[in-house]
Amino acid sequence: MKITLSHIKADIGGYVGHSESHPDILAKAEECLAKAKKEGLLIDYHVTKCGDDLQLIMTHQQGEESEKIHKLAWDTFIEGTKVAKKLKLYGAGQDLLSDAFSGNVKGMGPGVAEMEFEERPSEPILIFMADKTSAGAWNMPLYKMFADPFNTIGLVIAPNMHTGFTFEVHDVKEHKKITLNCPEEIYDLLIFIGAPSRYMVKAVYSRETNEIAAVSSTQKLSLIAGRYVGKDDPVCVVRAQGTFPAVGEVLEPFTLPHLVEGWMRGSHHGPFMPVSIPDSTPTRFDGPPRVTAAGFQLAEGKLIGPRDMFADKSFDIARQQANEIANYMRRHGPFEPHRLPLEEMEYTTMPQVAKKLEGRFVDLD
Repeated sequence: MKITLSHIKADIGGYVGHSESHPDILAKAEECLAKAKKEGLLIDYHVTKCGDDLQLIMTHQQGEESEKIHKLAWDTFIEGTKVAKKLKLYGAGQDLLSDAFSGNVKGMGPGVAEMEFEERPSEPILIFMADKTSAGAWNMPLYKMFADPFNTIGLVIAPNMHTGFTFEVHDVKEHKKITLNCPEEIYDLLIFIGAPSRYMVKAVYSRETNEIAAVSSTQKLSLIAGRYVGKDDPVCVVRAQGTFPAVGEVLEPFTLPHLVEGWMRGSHHGPFMPVSIPDSTPTRFDGPPRVTAAGFQLAEGKLIGPRDMFADKSFDIARQQANEIANYMRRHGPFEPHRLPLEEMEYTTMPQVAKKLEGRFVDLD
């Protein structure tokens, strides 16, 4: 059975400030998607949140980039924005960069990760959601899952994984992409994805079967809008088991709270803290950046779940490390490396300050 899984998210209003999603927003989204399922457009759906971002997880047979599915998501965000405005939530509708739907939500603000595949006899899916960070946050975890034998032992001892994986990498500033095969092109891959503000892993494919293994959202709001409008808060969908890494191998990279862009005003580096879905409530300096994981088993397109994968106590040490790293980074205040480098500050509020003072710069003798 061929299934399309579409994960579309947007920040349409925070409660309080940028810290949480209001229950009424989730209830409105539930109402919209329940109607679409009853009408036969969706096979199944799950509505959830990560911080102040509304997350729509949908299964259907309309294929990727379906106008019907994208319009459903857009209309749901519009309805949710009406609720947000009524409640005077912060940043109501901030990720909706247009007044009218144009056939596809790509380039309109919301984050999108979609994959179409033939459902296997057992189909475990892990849905990762992030808040207060940028789309490049998935680069290191995806590398570890699909190319690092110290993380994923299946790359060494599982015959159906030994041939490796193909990475599709996007240059989001030049609007180009490149495909690299691992393990033989690992060093070439790392040259690019080690710069996550510009180069981002969009998708990963099995070289054994050519099947899609993972897909992420690579939309950068600042590049779409040409100004700072909030952080990208990306999502990532990963298939597990069989010819793909096991569930435990997929989750293992998040035991390291690695540094990512985002945090306060989208202008700082901070630790990527794995938390349960109820704990995705970034409040300290609007952070630290959070990542949640919802696990599902697919059954004829039905989403069996979710299991809250980071509720596991084995991630307690990672959370503790994240808090310690947060303390260390915060003590740098407005100095790099806590604050982003100047080339990334270009899309924050800094240009307004620089313009105000530009006439006061004089040539050196």
